[in-house]
Amino acid sequence: MYARVTTFQLQPGKIDAWLHIAHELVIPVIKQQRGYKNGVVLTDTNANKIMVITLWETEDDMKAGETSGYYREQLAQVVPLLAAVPVPEAYEVSVQA
Repeated sequence: MYARVTTFQLQPGKIDAWLHIAHELVIPVIKQQRGYKNGVVLTDTNANKIMVITLWETEDDMKAGETSGYYREQLAQVVPLLAAVPVPEAYEVSVQA
């Protein structure tokens, strides 16, 4: 299993708007992606920061969203809320409890 971790540094007061976009627009689309297993969103309201961790069946499934443009399309929906450009990181899941 593989994980994509993306940290979003938001403009002050934009966490609720980001979460609304995620619930209404992003999550329904990500659930349709091949190999998508699960995801979690972590928030730090004091730091205006959100971390998104998505789990994928294979590395190819995870990378497919990047090459197809899906990942960039989802990021584009939250760009107006950001204070910095997010940088996704990829990991192999070694332990899952």
